[in-house]
Amino acid sequence: MKIYHVPSLQDNNSFLIFDECTKEGAVVDPIEPEKVLEAADSHGVNLKLVLTTHHHGEHAGGNEKIKNLVPGIRVYGGSIDNVKGCTDKVENGDRVSLGADISILCLHTPCHTKGHISYYVTGKEEEQPAVFTGDTLFIAGCGKFFKGTAEEMYESLCVTLGSLPRQTRVYCGHEYAVKNLQFATTIEPDNLKIQQKLTWAKNQNQAGQPTTPSTIEEEMETNPFMRVHLPQIQEKVGCKSPIEALRELRKLKDKWSCCVAES
Repeated sequence: MKIYHVPSLQDNNSFLIFDECTKEGAVVDPIEPEKVLEAADSHGVNLKLVLTTHHHGEHAGGNEKIKNLVPGIRVYGGSIDNVKGCTDKVENGDRVSLGADISILCLHTPCHTKGHISYYVTGKEEEQPAVFTGDTLFIAGCGKFFKGTAEEMYESLCVTLGSLPRQTRVYCGHEYAVKNLQFATTIEPDNLKIQQKLTWAKNQNQAGQPTTPSTIEEEMETNPFMRVHLPQIQEKVGCKSPIEALRELRKLKDKWSCCVAES
């Protein structure tokens, strides 16, 4: 299983996934189809699937065009998310096969949108699994609660995604790592791993390199939204339960984002 990052728009991430034996491929959120096809052609990949995380335009907006460019391509999306160009609606727990060895498990991770889907992808037994989290889980952050509640985000982040194997690679929908880690330092100023990852992320940005992938283990160590079970996080935000802490963290992040002009 090979995964390639395809930078799109200002800070979007699309991803090309393909089976090395058959060269059959899938693309996650191909907002700029021409870039995706160029990447696929350069690796000799035959695109079969589109995996759409959610219906927002900067994620699903390229679906119709890629269908025109690649006749017969299947477009997957959440059954209740009204994904543009969707040919195959999926539910939590559905599985899709790609090539000889790749299995794709659909995980319903709502809150940012009602039908948001994350895709957990496994290959050969010895290969490190990956999860494509769209706008639910970011490096050191999470998506805004546009269509859901703190309870839903807690279930999506800390239960559904947090229960994946710790070595699972995390590929998220936007390049927000530096600002998310800067916010994380305001919550845990003494967390050395956050400081180290922030320095690394700044260097990646300066070099024009992506900060994906992270791993579930790294997120459990540096992402305040996945650390709300810890007493020190709850105390910092004046709450007494993980869900209350998550709700308050998102409010604080929204206010902080306005101050630093984050999109």
